[in-house]
Amino acid sequence: MAGTNLLRRPSFLRSFLRVGVLALCAAGLLSPRGDAAPPNVLFLAVDDLNDWVGPLRGHPQVQTPAMDRLAARGVTFTNAHCQSPLCNPSRTSLLTGLRPSTTGVYGLAPWIREVEPLRDLVTLPQHFTRHGYYTLATGKIFHGNYGRKPVSGVTEFREWGPPSSVGARPPEKLVTTPGGNHPLVDWGTFPHRDEDKGDWHCASWGVEKLQSGLPEPFFLAVGFFLPHVPCYATQRWFDLYPEETLQLPPVLEGDRSDTPEFSWYLHWKLPEVRLSWLKAHDQWKPLVRAYLASTSFVDSQLGRVLDALDASGHADDTIVVLWSDHGWHLGEKAITGKNTLWERSTRVPLIFAGPGIVAGAACQEPVELLDLYPTLLELCGLPPPEIPPALRDRTTGLEGRSLVPQLKDPATPREHPALTTHNVGNHTVRTKQWRYIRYADGSEELYDLQSDPHEWHNRAGDPHYRATIGELARWLPSVNIPPVPGSAQRILVPEKGVWLWEGEPIHPAEKVE
Repeated sequence: MAGTNLLRRPSFLRSFLRVGVLALCAAGLLSPRGDAAPPNVLFLAVDDLNDWVGPLRGHPQVQTPAMDRLAARGVTFTNAHCQSPLCNPSRTSLLTGLRPSTTGVYGLAPWIREVEPLRDLVTLPQHFTRHGYYTLATGKIFHGNYGRKPVSGVTEFREWGPPSSVGARPPEKLVTTPGGNHPLVDWGTFPHRDEDKGDWHCASWGVEKLQSGLPEPFFLAVGFFLPHVPCYATQRWFDLYPEETLQLPPVLEGDRSDTPEFSWYLHWKLPEVRLSWLKAHDQWKPLVRAYLASTSFVDSQLGRVLDALDASGHADDTIVVLWSDHGWHLGEKAITGKNTLWERSTRVPLIFAGPGIVAGAACQEPVELLDLYPTLLELCGLPPPEIPPALRDRTTGLEGRSLVPQLKDPATPREHPALTTHNVGNHTVRTKQWRYIRYADGSEELYDLQSDPHEWHNRAGDPHYRATIGELARWLPSVNIPPVPGSAQRILVPEKGVWLWEGEPIHPAEKVE
């Protein structure tokens, strides 16, 4: 009986499997892939989280002890960038391994399984399922509820937990905002409990699964909603950031005076408010405070999941990766929200920890969220997926590059820069020193991040930098697929010489600054 109980322990079974694998390899009966069974994967996603986290020091007052703890165990990529500053195209890119300019997914719709050329793409969790992993997810992994229901028999994960949600809401909005007073564009605190929040329920489900003894190997994805608006948090998290001592992000008056007119088109009319409105209504500091409070709350939920991983006995045989889908402006460049090709919108937290990964290290090389797919495949010893025939004229395979060399030695250089795309024909190239932006109308921006970390001085018009621009421009995508059928929400396209924002002509005189 005692032996039977021992065999039921996940830690003992893991050790038993390792011994068995090693024995088979030694006997020549199994092709060796390393000194252990395939590692598990804990895949942690946070929505709209910019670099205001402890490991990236984007805000001097932020408190994120769980992320700090994870960073101490692994490698933090300090120059990581999303493929699109918008939820659906960013997550689609990460989970399919293809750029938005390759798939044509630029807006909040459609879902890839609804698009003929894309419906047969093998997503990251689907690939792990096909190679023997028990895959399960909760919260926001794909955009919204995409992927939760099978489409034509295609399932992204084998098991789904609670969906992403705001959770508790006040009886009425706390802040009345322009642009339609959108219900999601709100911030502040009101009487409620942490346990009432959607992120609490998602974390709890992840904790329960880790405590239950999952089939191995497993791929567990836990996606968190906050600090996406509405930035509601309980009072305890607001108390971490007293308003009287709160620091606002640095901004430059008239910062947009040297940026192209077209830069406004990428976020033409949105429910997210402009900095001018925040200042006029004394809401800048309350929004910054709410964003920081929401970030600290979601960090506490990450901590609960990481604690459960440690208690499960799997901390030493599980790859942990933490990422966000894009950043978020809080007044920089005169706006709030994402939807730009500047640093605040593209830079994201990205941390890897686990077996074979050096601890307490930072990598300054430019990397992309696109790199997660091939990195996890290499760490877990899996082959790459096949590209569907309908897409082979656009790409030959996964478009990211494995980060395993940097996970072993963070000083290992990378030749390729990080690229971000927002709507067709608008791209930015980020190296260790430079950010180059080219918009669909041909206008440009260039920033030297070493001397100008806030991107306050556009150098694109200076002839001295033409050679630099030429070198950076060679990395722009050669494939620029138009928006797929059904594209909607935050879509910018030309039609008969006129630019359309969400189907309506843009009239420059109507610009809201």
